[in-house]
Amino acid sequence: MNAATLPNDDAAFWMPFTANRAFKAQPRMLSAARDMHYFTPEGRAVLDGTAGLWCVNAGHTRRKIVEAIQRQAAEVDFLPAFQLGHPLAFELAQRVAALTPRPLDRVFFTNSGSESVDTALKIALAYHRARGEASRTRLIGRERGYHGVGFGGISVGGIGPNRRPYGPLLPGVDHLRSTHDPSAAFTRGQPTAGAELADDLERLVALHGADTIAAVIVEPLAGSTGVLVPPRGYLERLRAICDRHGVLLIFDEVITGFGRLGAANATSLFGVTPDLICFAKGLTNAAIPMGAVVCSRGIYEAVVDNAPPGIELFHGYTYSAHPLACAAALASLDVYEEEALFERAADLAPHWEAAVHSLAGTRHVVDVRNLGLVAGIELEPRPGEPGARAMETFRAAFDRGLLIRVTGDIIALSPPLIVSREQIDEMIGVLASLLPGVA
Repeated sequence: MNAATLPNDDAAFWMPFTANRAFKAQPRMLSAARDMHYFTPEGRAVLDGTAGLWCVNAGHTRRKIVEAIQRQAAEVDFLPAFQLGHPLAFELAQRVAALTPRPLDRVFFTNSGSESVDTALKIALAYHRARGEASRTRLIGRERGYHGVGFGGISVGGIGPNRRPYGPLLPGVDHLRSTHDPSAAFTRGQPTAGAELADDLERLVALHGADTIAAVIVEPLAGSTGVLVPPRGYLERLRAICDRHGVLLIFDEVITGFGRLGAANATSLFGVTPDLICFAKGLTNAAIPMGAVVCSRGIYEAVVDNAPPGIELFHGYTYSAHPLACAAALASLDVYEEEALFERAADLAPHWEAAVHSLAGTRHVVDVRNLGLVAGIELEPRPGEPGARAMETFRAAFDRGLLIRVTGDIIALSPPLIVSREQIDEMIGVLASLLPGVA
């Protein structure tokens, strides 16, 4: 059967993280984008309240990024990064390393956040083995954490529906308690209480033994689970406990990297330096898939210098440091710098905070959480239909010309960093008008 005889134009595509039956019964399509807006095939503008999927930080189809990809595609479309190099890959590694605090200055390129997480976990295991501590194989995640969809990522992740369909997952994984505290509802920015939740790591050390634990991985701000902002002092305390027990600390900054919180990354914003950082999304402004893991020089040297001659780390991807992705990333970093978009996000954050918290008291809203240019608006679940109220809001907002993201009964907002104050007010105005009617 050829394409011309397929019975249904939308039947072949098994859509990711989508209610396929519901979508195909009533499709909502996008076909173009520019700056702050998507456009439907009919030409209707949809204001992007989510930077695509937390990733289009500089806005859509930016000319400098588009032209960089076009030039690179005309010069060399692909080359293997195994045993061969390309100048852009080395240039980009230096640019990425310059955005992270020392001693993090060694960069391994991937193609997604999921790949970055699995890469970081493997590097952590390889590091301990190279140092003669092969007993350190246990990985610690956190409840409600999201670390992509690879088997490593869903194993350390703590979102039930992402884990349950796939059996026992990786052995030797445990989880810290979530930082979510319902009693701190409507906190602006970081909650003042909750740093002691980091002490849950001491419980796991006592349970399993410090000499069995390789690494702890957390999102500095947990995004996909519904925007959980770290309590003041929590990350600092977690860092200190890891240091005390020789455990590596991994920050999953796939969402928080490249300006989302008003700084180059959460590591810089909070002043807490992990041993490895996972990046993706905003690295290329999502124009070409790409991710990266930045690790300390000490980790790199331990793995490389202790290996026998030949390949030191048996890991990599066909598309690691893909030349088109490198070109897109370098152009994106240029745009961020030339337009001071990280600083712009910090300048807009107070207006953003006031706008999203104006929804407090709106019918069905039970919490609002925010930091930088990200917010989670939690709705009261409809009795017997968890998630239905938020999904109904998603569909109604799209029909009103606003793209939001929902997870369970939480609305997540994370607009491109080029958003204007007027567009922020427009987003919140649409939600304020819709939410009381989501019965």
